[in-house]
Amino acid sequence: MIRLRRSNERGRANHGWLESQHTFSFANYYDPQQMGFSVLRVINDDLVHPQAGFDTHGHKDMEIISFVLEGAIEHKDSEGNVQTLPAGEFQLMSAGKGIYHSEYNPSSSEALKFLQIWIEPNSAGGEPSYQQNDFGKEVGLTTIASPNGKDDSMLIKQDATLYQLVLEANSEIKLQIESGRRVYLHQVVGSLAVNDAALVQGDGAKVSNESSVTLINTTQQRITTLIFDLP
Repeated sequence: MIRLRRSNERGRANHGWLESQHTFSFANYYDPQQMGFSVLRVINDDLVHPQAGFDTHGHKDMEIISFVLEGAIEHKDSEGNVQTLPAGEFQLMSAGKGIYHSEYNPSSSEALKFLQIWIEPNSAGGEPSYQQNDFGKEVGLTTIASPNGKDDSMLIKQDATLYQLVLEANSEIKLQIESGRRVYLHQVVGSLAVNDAALVQGDGAKVSNESSVTLINTTQQRITTLIFDLP
């Protein structure tokens, strides 16, 4: 079964300095039919205006992934991490028993665009941790985060794996899905055919009870998709 989550149906928020689109229920946006998918709880498509950002705030027992699409993030947290994430980089912050952080757009002229992703951990508490990496744009599947750190990916506290898929124009890949697993696709750049369903930028697809799906780039440009393999 493939159920689509269209970009134009997502929840929206505009705080002046922040414009956000919520794939799942978040903050003041609530839809009982969109409370997440498996352990995937949040995908926020955020635009932060220049010289603005998220003030210091706390999280607990959540795996928080950021993927910078445009601009850069200045990150600071209570564990002493002070980092800059440019476009193309991923960050994974395991909140554990508790962590405080801030995220800021240092540019005086350019907007910051990034995806904020929350995945529920499989254990509570523990020490917070921070990881950051640029995985490039290699064609095919690249492992971004996994429970065992395979392929030099970031380590996540959940039986879930995040992949980046890059497809060249007019190419396809058949994605095999293990029995009992679910998959969520989020279209980042360009458009993608998932079997007979078409995704455009910002769209998502919930895949369950399928042994495989065929992913096809029918366009003339390179495209990027995030793929979540979930319990």
